[in-house]
Formats: sequence, structure tokens, C-alpha cells
Amino acid sequence: MRDGPDIARAAALIGDPARANMLSALMDGRALTASELAAEAGVGLPTASAHLTRMAEGGLVLPSKQGRHRYFGLAGPEVAAALEALMGLAAAHRPTRTRPGPKDPALRRARICYDHLAGELGVALCDGLLARDWLSGGGEDLKITATGRAALSDFGLDIDRIQNARRPTCRTCLDWSARRSHLAGGLGAALLARMFGLGWARRESGSRVIRFSPRGEMALKEAFCTV
Repeated sequence: MRDGPDIARAAALIGDPARANMLSALMDGRALTASELAAEAGVGLPTASAHLTRMAEGGLVLPSKQGRHRYFGLAGPEVAAALEALMGLAAAHRPTRTRPGPKDPALRRARICYDHLAGELGVALCDGLLARDWLSGGGEDLKITATGRAALSDFGLDIDRIQNARRPTCRTCLDWSARRSHLAGGLGAALLARMFGLGWARRESGSRVIRFSPRGEMALKEAFCTV
């Protein structure tokens, strides 16, 4: 008798190249139509629809309807975290002859991972919060300290709302490019939303890349980072 969850089923759903491309396209937190995801996967619409049905049944994507259109998004941040970890595993073992494309440096620098900041700046943010003792612990046990609560409230975050939400307040997420942890959870999402609101950074259209202005990157480092 086997114990534990059926990881083979989830792995098989993710492992198909077309489905993997669809899931990667949803990593920036957007919801896309079946036609848009078919284009991302390079397959026909009927094939894409069949893949999406299987992934919805497997708990990887969540369909929603708006007007005449049906959209699909990742089922939750835990799916994004699993995909990010798999990307790190794949990147670590890809052939050495593979050369990064022109967008890779920007993706490594700063990108969105579902709804929080990833890449070098995301790792620096997480490191800085720990070094300043605004966070303590790690992984699923990451917690906001009393010092951090005061400082993050001063930054404009509603810590009570974040902590009372259904999702984890904060946790680490293994960064596929840096091979180290960035900050996920409700706090990670709230921090990125606040940075967007302050005009420090913007999403690059049609990409996971996040572009920080020189002023915004300086402000990020001064406010949170140790470098």
C-alpha cells in the first residue's frame, strides 16, 4: 500500500511539453483564454482545451468565465511555487551548450512569480528582511517579527489584513535563476503591489520581466536590502 499524495499524477500533468508551456505562460499571474494558451503551447485549440480540462481536474489551473470568454489561471500560489522549483531543477541540469536568450538577463534580475517579486532583486529583498530582523525563521515557518511589523506598517502595508488572509502570510520560494530563496505569500504579494503603487517598478507587457527604474531600485535597496 502506498502512502502520501500521488506525485506521479501531478508530475505527469506538468511533464507534457504543451502543458508545461501553458503553465509557464500563467506564471505571471494573468488569466488567459484557451486560444491564447494554445498559441503559447503551439497546439490547436481542441488539443489545448483537452489539456486544460485535465489540468483543471488535477488542480493545476482554475477556469473562470467573464462574459462570453472563459479564462484559465494557476489554481494558486502553491502551483507557482512548485513550477518555480522545477524550473530551477531544469536549469541546473540543462546542457551546457544551451545559451540564454536576450531576455534572460532581465528575467534573472527581476520578474514576477505569480504575484510576488523573484529574481536577483527578489532574493536581495528576502535576504534584507531577514538581516534586518524584520522576518525570522524560514520556509513555511517564516514569520514577521515585532520590529518588522512596525517597519512594514510604516511602509504602508496592512499587516492585520495580510495575516488574517487565507493564504500563508509569508514563506520562502526557491528562485529558479538564483537557486536561493525569494519571498512569497501574502507579504511578498503586498510588497510588490506597494512597489508598483509607488512607481518603483512596472510590469513589462507580455513578459514576466519587472523593470525597476533607477530611482525605484535605489529605493528598494535603501528600504529593505543589505546591498
